[in-house]
Amino acid sequence: MEIPKIGLALGSGGARGFAHLGVLKVLRENDIPINLIAGSSMGALVACFYAFGHDIDRLIQLSIAFRKKYYLDLTVPKMGFIVGNRVKSLINLFVHGKNIEDLQIPVCVIATDLQTGKKVEFMNGPIDKSVRASISIPGIFSPEKINGRLLVDGGVVDRVPVSTAKKMGADIIIGSDVARVNKSAEISNVYDVIMQSLDILQMEIGATRESESDIMIHPPVEMYSGRAFKNIAEIIKAGEEETKKKIPAIKAAIKEFQKKKQ
Repeated sequence: MEIPKIGLALGSGGARGFAHLGVLKVLRENDIPINLIAGSSMGALVACFYAFGHDIDRLIQLSIAFRKKYYLDLTVPKMGFIVGNRVKSLINLFVHGKNIEDLQIPVCVIATDLQTGKKVEFMNGPIDKSVRASISIPGIFSPEKINGRLLVDGGVVDRVPVSTAKKMGADIIIGSDVARVNKSAEISNVYDVIMQSLDILQMEIGATRESESDIMIHPPVEMYSGRAFKNIAEIIKAGEEETKKKIPAIKAAIKEFQKKKQ
């Protein structure tokens, strides 16, 4: 019986992206294999850490203990408030300086070319640089320059990179979308303005991605701030609970694939 290649598309959403850890935990507990991952922004970060081989429970523990001060290196704004060197060092520490092609599971990191507006897909090269580019929320992080291109957050052009997972060879695609618009969000500073604006801009794209995936998981995390690294345990739990609801549909999709291949 042919086993389908299952691809995961992990979306952008700032701190709400910690919900992806809950998604991964439940998929693992239910013996759903993950053969490849495409990730935008926070989804790219989670994808690389998981595909490196870090224990999921250990990643959850570290995430709950995470604080913004670990990555903040503020600067006088020119192209962003945060330089991004500290976060790049933090990423490098977790992945031991490896390249994307060295990961245990194939991963594609999504970024956006700020000058052309095109999607940039990284499947090789230094993890720290590509992920740093993918999480560069415009106006907050300074863009990352790679191979002469000025790169920003992958979520700008592809919030949940379902099409990339398809291109990588996935037979069944599970998406995780954590970037819904919070209509009652408290907007009190420039960070809130930027994050809310991105969520609004990506609403239409997100609807298209849902129709392209086989299963789309929507952890209910819109009430949490994408920039405030608080309530992380609750965000991860939301990812777990929503994924549990989708397990029957995922197993049914696998059975349907196998039935067609008989």
